[in-house]
Amino acid sequence: MKKTLLFIISFTFSFTSYSQTRYIDQVFSDVTVHSDVNYGTNVSVLPLLLGAPPSPSPLLCDIYEPSGDSLTNRPVVILAHTGVFLPPVINGQPTGSKLDSSIVEQCKRWAKKGYVAVAFNYRLGWNASSSVQEVRTATVIQAVYRGMQDARTVTRFMRSTHDNGNTYGINPSKIVLGGHGSGGYVSLAVATLDTAMEMYLPKFISPTNGQPFVIPQFYGNINGTDSTFYPDSTPPFNSPIPLLMNIPNHENYSSNVSMVFNIGGALADISWLDDGGIPIVSFHCYKDPFAPIDTGDVVNPATGDFVVELMGSRTVQHYSNLYGNNDVFVNAGLSDAFTNAANLNNDGYEGFYKFITPPPSTTPNVFGQYETEQASPWDWWNLAAYDTAWRLSPQTPAAATIPGFGAANSLLDNPTMSISRGNTYIDTIQGYLNPRIYVALNLGNSTDIQNVILSSTQVYPNPADDKISISSYAVKINELDIYDISGKLVESHYVNANKININTSKLKSGIYFIEIKSDVSKIKKKVIIN
Repeated sequence: MKKTLLFIISFTFSFTSYSQTRYIDQVFSDVTVHSDVNYGTNVSVLPLLLGAPPSPSPLLCDIYEPSGDSLTNRPVVILAHTGVFLPPVINGQPTGSKLDSSIVEQCKRWAKKGYVAVAFNYRLGWNASSSVQEVRTATVIQAVYRGMQDARTVTRFMRSTHDNGNTYGINPSKIVLGGHGSGGYVSLAVATLDTAMEMYLPKFISPTNGQPFVIPQFYGNINGTDSTFYPDSTPPFNSPIPLLMNIPNHENYSSNVSMVFNIGGALADISWLDDGGIPIVSFHCYKDPFAPIDTGDVVNPATGDFVVELMGSRTVQHYSNLYGNNDVFVNAGLSDAFTNAANLNNDGYEGFYKFITPPPSTTPNVFGQYETEQASPWDWWNLAAYDTAWRLSPQTPAAATIPGFGAANSLLDNPTMSISRGNTYIDTIQGYLNPRIYVALNLGNSTDIQNVILSSTQVYPNPADDKISISSYAVKINELDIYDISGKLVESHYVNANKININTSKLKSGIYFIEIKSDVSKIKKKVIIN
């Protein structure tokens, strides 16, 4: 996948000759949303919270597409929500579903750029409140595993729609998967877990009975494409009959994706990430208290209890670059404003955006609680609605049902939460991510490329006296030739940069043409020398 393509971001440039590029810029004003589309059925353990056994549950997604679009081969972006693998409020957070504000906003933006975007719910449930660390570790690993299966199921579902009337007008060969928070755990697992044997690591094996925490023969294969049962009379369910644990969906379709992105998640183990893997982009708050940016411990946000050691975004991006998996980005020579901003703090790792967030206040709120480091400043929610849900939740301790407590508690790791602040972070996420999706999926056609190059390459001043500058923010310039009006070559320059200054004092007054060459293009610009 070492291809060099071009990109541009509209607001990087201020000149009026810029023409919009589909998949990079917003080219549609309205979005059509298909809500609660059933992409499959599988067994959920969430009923255990109510003392009931695991049972089949519908898997639902929302599908966003640009209104009035005539294309029927559109790339797909699939997005998994955050939520610590538990429902909102129960997880101690106001977020945790496909209707999270940041999820909806991202999907609408992608649809307006010409993609088909899919926000999906995946199966939730684990024993986060257990006092036994082994139980917490085992059940959260199982939750990630189920989420991974569901992510692969929704991918296969989208491919199945293509073969059954192409209801949503997709290109089944161009699918990207990403996730916020725990959804980032899911997307990284999809990108890296290739065989069930990779689950048999020491940290994923019970020290009590020597059994793996995830046994595919019981929980289903890594794609979730087989029918499996949990044995009767076996902990932790101790059912008198075998329990159905996995239901196959769309099993005749591929589960593969072309690229993944991770926003505040982590990888179960770096051994899963191999040479030759798909490209990965990661975003992470530098001091995220819940998911490590490097190798570190994951804790339950609600209790602070240790759960498992995982590998964070910077570690993931280090190895993705080391193995050459992100060469498709490196070779593209991306140099937009978001890339330049990322490069100031990303330790040289292409595909990595590190957010430096303000330190927490040392002054307690009215309830005596202290702020933590920020983890997901791209999220926002309705404080009043969440406070009511918090007070009415049976999981909320009686002492914490004071009006206003839930709202204040939700702000501890996002103290200046607002719609405008969340959108500012999403501006950065999309600004950095979308050119890389464009490159990884090879979305440009010849017309797009010419428009991008022509609009992003500047020759100034024009007319010029004794000096001109040539710059391109979309691609690295390899060399350029200057021809006079008769077509005679008068100068050649080797560049290998995005900008060059040329002394023109020796050129006679008149009209000249500058041929600008890159790895993938050759364009001409006219300049007048006084």
